[in-house]
Amino acid sequence: MCCCKGCARSRIQFLAKFMTHKKRWAAWLMGALVLALLMGWALWARRAAQQAPTVAAAPLAMQIAADEIWPLRRYSMVLGVPVSGTLRAVHSASIKARVAGELQGLTLREGDSVRAGQEVARIEAVEMQARLRQAQQQAEAARAQVNISQRQYDNNRALVAQGFISRTALDTSQASLSAAQSSYQAAVAGADVARKSLADTVLRSPISGHIAQRLAQNGERVSVDMRILDVVDLSRMEVEALLAPADSVRVRVGQTAQLYVEGSAGSAPITATVARISPSAQAGSRAVPVYLTMDNTTDARAQHSALRQGLFVQGTLSTGQAQLLAVPLDAVRTDKPVPYVQIADNGRVVHHSVQIGARSQQGEQTLVAIEGAQGRALAEGALVLTGRVGALPEGTALRLPATPATPATPATPAQ
Repeated sequence: MCCCKGCARSRIQFLAKFMTHKKRWAAWLMGALVLALLMGWALWARRAAQQAPTVAAAPLAMQIAADEIWPLRRYSMVLGVPVSGTLRAVHSASIKARVAGELQGLTLREGDSVRAGQEVARIEAVEMQARLRQAQQQAEAARAQVNISQRQYDNNRALVAQGFISRTALDTSQASLSAAQSSYQAAVAGADVARKSLADTVLRSPISGHIAQRLAQNGERVSVDMRILDVVDLSRMEVEALLAPADSVRVRVGQTAQLYVEGSAGSAPITATVARISPSAQAGSRAVPVYLTMDNTTDARAQHSALRQGLFVQGTLSTGQAQLLAVPLDAVRTDKPVPYVQIADNGRVVHHSVQIGARSQQGEQTLVAIEGAQGRALAEGALVLTGRVGALPEGTALRLPATPATPATPATPAQ
């Protein structure tokens, strides 16, 4: 019995020791697992901290579409000079009063057409008619006096020949005749002046055209040289363009220009020809006036029927052709002191300073010739970013398309 109790006690003690050691092992394993987890988390956090700056510094590449790239190449471009000016009629006239008086019979208004020699108004002529009659009567009286002096001279000459009177009396009668003849001639001239003044009371248009401005009304008393009407002939128009000295040396008589009326977007261009070049520059500005006339063919007159004096036109005067590197006008940026283009070079944006040259119209797109500036040459085939991309900081990463769009070659304009 005692032996059985001792065995039971020994088992209990063994089990107690075993459970105690098991708990210690479990606690040790748990601690080791937690330590391993902490060490793994710390190692991961350290690596993440080391990699974080590299990830943040890597920029995002901007995707560029095919139509936003312009491969730089040479085009046949028209060399031109920009011109602008105001349209004016080659032939125009101001109808002025030549005598003073009351204006009568004026019925024309702005826009009415007139013919050369057509009567447009009159000035009250009662006073002029009276002056003409007075001058005519004075001329008649002077002629009668000439007749009297002539007869007296003839009689005296006969008496001198017969010795009845002296030579002095003949000389006196000759002087009287000369004075009478002079008075008669003066009276005739006075009558002519009065007749001319009477004719001047009728106002006539010196040219055919249209009334541009009416400056007086019926019943108004006008003075000499007062403007009554302005007449313009719209069949021939011209533009006076002021050119810079550097541009004027390339211009010759006979060269053509394509002009557009301001505000008439989408309208057909107006063909003008250099008719005259001023031989001297203007003082101060040193600009050289160049005069361009509108094409006067039948078709051109029909096309220009809507042209009016005073409209502002602008365009390009063609001076020759050349093969030049060119890009769309909106690809040239001007937000720096020197114009520049944005070029995609090895996947990044490079700003390249340029000088702007001739322009050429290709449909609705304007091409402008460029060449490198500040000692940096442009390479043919360089990928230029168009204006649709916008301004990008230099060095911006780009993701380019596999095949850039090929721009169409502009047609050579006719000379």
